Amino acid sequence: MSAFDPTKIKTYSLKDRASKVRLDELASPHRKGGSFKDVLSSLPNILAAKQFREVAAAVVQARRDKRPVMLGMGAHPIKVGLTPVIIDLMERGIVTSLHLNGAGIIHDFELAYIGQTSEDVDKEILTGAFGMAEETGRMLNEAVTAGAGKGLGIGEAIGGMIQTGDFPHKSRSLLAAGSRLGVPVTVHVAIGTDIIHMHPSFDGKATGEAAERDFRKFCSLVAGLEGGAYLNLGSAVLLPEIFLKAVTLGRNLGHTLRHFTTVNMDFIQHYRPGTNVVRRPTHGGGRGYALTGHHEIMFPLLAAAIIELSE
Repeated sequence: MSAFDPTKIKTYSLKDRASKVRLDELASPHRKGGSFKDVLSSLPNILAAKQFREVAAAVVQARRDKRPVMLGMGAHPIKVGLTPVIIDLMERGIVTSLHLNGAGIIHDFELAYIGQTSEDVDKEILTGAFGMAEETGRMLNEAVTAGAGKGLGIGEAIGGMIQTGDFPHKSRSLLAAGSRLGVPVTVHVAIGTDIIHMHPSFDGKATGEAAERDFRKFCSLVAGLEGGAYLNLGSAVLLPEIFLKAVTLGRNLGHTLRHFTTVNMDFIQHYRPGTNVVRRPTHGGGRGYALTGHHEIMFPLLAAAIIELSE
């Protein structure tokens, strides 16, 4: 065997090598008193910071092209105080439809009704009191049942109840905002997952009927998503699964769904959102993004970036 000869190692000039990072992509230090637009432009044009700006630009472009921006979300964004930010985006015409899981209506209702929400589950489950707030169960179940009888989905039924009812804090309700602004709000439930399903007022037949209407409405909205954007905010299972089915149905019925933007925002990247929101639906020509971080920080920053780029 011949001896190893380091003098024969081949090298090349650094100037001839392709590199991934350039000086013009580096961050700029923040200047005291600077605007948020200054902060946005100071971010490095690398990895997540670059993708953050691309997401904001994609949402802005979708609305300039009069294409939809759909926001699907779990209940956690409500519990960490994002309702006013989301309502503002609805009022600005940036978010064109809103899609919640069953827990979302509970926390939205309680904030509108008494100005507070989110019980101590660890404490209440020891006594069997978890989820047994009387008004939450009775009023939401009655609204769903009455709405089903009128041909309404869950979102429209509860939004109308809050908007027209005696709710001192209805201005902070996502569902009421949808009713007031004419922004579609759909609610997607799995029976047994939400506290109101434990109450004697629960009507499974009416809930299923109203949920089916919301699913069909959601599918109709997704069918028109070409050129638009879909954001998944904190739903790890339910909304990603429903979104994938809606994309499939839209394509099955002949709708063009190839070039759109999807975004998953969560503080942990889970399998289903990554697969069913970011990767699979955009595999034929769209673009999927995963932005990782706490909702209470990341989403207000994204909303601010979208507003700045819209002006």
